[in-house]
Amino acid sequence: MSDEKKYLIQCDNLVKIYKTKDIEVLALQGLDLNIEEGELMAIVGNSGSGKSTFLNMIGGLDRPTAGKLYVDSKNLFTLTEQELVEYKKNTVGFVWQNNARNLLPYLTALQNIEMPMVFNELKEREERAMDLLRLVGLENKKDSKLSQLSGGEQQRIAIAIALANHPKILLADEPTGSVDVKTGNYILDVFRKVNEEMGVTVIIVTHDVELAKKVNRVVSIRDGKTSSERIMKYSYVDEMENLGSLSETSGSKKPRFQYVQQEYAVLDRAGRVQIPQDLLSQMNLKGNRVRMEYKDGKIIISGEDE
Repeated sequence: MSDEKKYLIQCDNLVKIYKTKDIEVLALQGLDLNIEEGELMAIVGNSGSGKSTFLNMIGGLDRPTAGKLYVDSKNLFTLTEQELVEYKKNTVGFVWQNNARNLLPYLTALQNIEMPMVFNELKEREERAMDLLRLVGLENKKDSKLSQLSGGEQQRIAIAIALANHPKILLADEPTGSVDVKTGNYILDVFRKVNEEMGVTVIIVTHDVELAKKVNRVVSIRDGKTSSERIMKYSYVDEMENLGSLSETSGSKKPRFQYVQQEYAVLDRAGRVQIPQDLLSQMNLKGNRVRMEYKDGKIIISGEDE
């Protein structure tokens, strides 16, 4: 893998099969995905699409079946059990939707944040824990226990816990799934602050469409493969409008920057592409065959009867 150092996470034809006594489930079917250090991104997809499976494998909670998976230059296929323990302690932090998996109810918020540091034998644990409480805006809740915290506060404490051992990657599985919209927006602001101020790569699995619109990159997974990506782009039209308004007011008015997400379909190694479902619906196809032609530098897809 000659270019593996360019990415913090590199997945190449990743496959995961779950086997039971009577059935095999193909959760990932050749997923290709590269993630750069310092990204703030979301992974979306329907239930059963494979997004949580992908997150669990990055987190070292599940072993891949086939393909290649490198995280922070570590080959997750070849790590020993002890190396995997060290990887989970030092490279990744996890935030779960279920707060019971994040916090111990008999400990205070401060003690909960200190707990991961005990296992890593970090010094000055209380000072580090207080810094993280300030980061998530809850230093006044340091002595509160789980029952004394709201759902949103519990999630913010969970983020602080996940950051305790200085991870390079923060993984969040449906972190806003059990809170209201206002609280969800605040939690996203915390993730953005962690990403910008600490340089931590943040990967969020979510069903929340509004949350997904507010991150820099959105990867959509369908049927265990990367289907499409939405990348935050600067709006050129708005830029020109802003320049015009500046010239009219002799520079007295600050430009209003606006970003939009541009969606791209993703080609797999065989040249195949999944067309987003909303576009297929708009095409109103009567069967499963389409016409394709190359015209003026574009590939045009049309229905069979057109």
